[in-house]
Amino acid sequence: MKIFIMIVAYLFGGLVLGGLLAGFDRILTARMQSRKGPPVFQPFYDVLKLLAKKNIVVNKYQTFCSACFLVFIILTGELFFTGGDLLLTIFALTVAGIFLVIGAYSVNSPYSTIGAQRELLQMMSYEPALLIVALGLYLVTKSFQIHDMISYTHPIIIYLPGIFLSLLFILTIKFRKSPFDLSTSHHGHQELVKGLTTEFSGPSLAMIEVAHWYENIFLLGIVYLFFSFNPIIGIAAVIVSYILEVLIDNIFARLTWQFTLASSWIFTGATAVVNLMALTFFLK
Repeated sequence: MKIFIMIVAYLFGGLVLGGLLAGFDRILTARMQSRKGPPVFQPFYDVLKLLAKKNIVVNKYQTFCSACFLVFIILTGELFFTGGDLLLTIFALTVAGIFLVIGAYSVNSPYSTIGAQRELLQMMSYEPALLIVALGLYLVTKSFQIHDMISYTHPIIIYLPGIFLSLLFILTIKFRKSPFDLSTSHHGHQELVKGLTTEFSGPSLAMIEVAHWYENIFLLGIVYLFFSFNPIIGIAAVIVSYILEVLIDNIFARLTWQFTLASSWIFTGATAVVNLMALTFFLK
């Protein structure tokens, strides 16, 4: 019964919180640029407007892939917030990303194809760091189960500071923030052609936008794991981390895919891998 309640709570709560987070992102970005910005509910208005439009697609696979992307993103969050296996959760996230790439590849558009190629490169950039996050949490808590990590009584951040820094680094990619918003961007000032989502429109594009809302809540949940020993500190860390990502988004210009891939692996090696080696030695 408890698991069912958590599933329903994430299904509706993730939608509401994710939309509000997107609205807060727009307002905070506007303030950093000395603008007023849209109302906090603007993302909901945008999605409702997309749902009301005709679903114009190049082929039937686009709608199927965008629906699968949304379903697997929701599944990822459900696995996480019901205390499931973290490795399985990361694998579900990867499958969701693959469906989005397939949807972009399924159309004969150079912009969409380039966006899909860059999305794959971004997946290569952040996947190693996510797996190291799961491994580090396992070494500390002796379990891949998320409910064991949340109930761990000691501050996990003390054992995994380098891994946490690598997580913040790759979250810039996952949140699609500058300087790593290579495949597509949420901000109109970045590009006229939307890359990965160029050929998606109407309800299909709405499903992708909603999926990003769910995905962002899940990603912030991983941040919370490092501070779960104290819920107040954990929530504060989540808020500060997201504001930091928005700040980075507003002070950096987009960089190349070569720099994204190289910097991600170098930074992960310098922080997460070193932290993992030190932790292994410390726990002997």
